[in-house]
Amino acid sequence: MRYEYKPEGVCSKQFIIELDDKNETIVSVKIIGGCPGNTVGVSKLCEGKKVDEVIKLLKGIPCGFRDTSCPDQLARALEQIKENNK
Repeated sequence: MRYEYKPEGVCSKQFIIELDDKNETIVSVKIIGGCPGNTVGVSKLCEGKKVDEVIKLLKGIPCGFRDTSCPDQLARALEQIKENNK
């Protein structure tokens, strides 16, 4: 299933997240905007991972002086997807 998320408080503008049919495993992540090397790297590292594992790894990561980051926003997006699909 494909989801779109608008992150807040970071440089990236949009996340396009594709999960398997059970919404348990990340098939792909595309981060539009942000630091290209970092966002592509995060996206590739998430592919094939369980949603809960990625949330646990990325939630709470700050970026510089900000309380959030693109990885943290990705964790928040995945949490929102889980909540909306209960």
